[in-house]
Amino acid sequence: MLDSEINACRHDDLVGRLREAGLATIAGLGFAGLDDDAGDPAVITGYKRPKGKKLPPGKKLVNQLIAAERAVREHAFAHLKNRRVLTRLRLDVKWATRLVRALMILNQHEIAR
Repeated sequence: MLDSEINACRHDDLVGRLREAGLATIAGLGFAGLDDDAGDPAVITGYKRPKGKKLPPGKKLVNQLIAAERAVREHAFAHLKNRRVLTRLRLDVKWATRLVRALMILNQHEIAR
């Protein structure tokens, strides 16, 4: 993860925009610290291992659950990129969003089989 990605998120106030929309997202460990509201996070990340120490079993489990959830999405986006579906679209953005959502659901159904 590049520092420029987290800086872009801060610059564009991603956390504020997510909160306005009533949304949250799961992100990789590179985005840890982006959202400091532990009680109601808009950006959910796993736990980093402290230097020279091990993570407790509970935090390891949280990291595994987050990784499993992210893997499904990453897999779906990889399929979209490989098929170059989005580069061929010539339609309104709102329809593209619906198309991506539908493709993600179909991909998740395919993985669940």
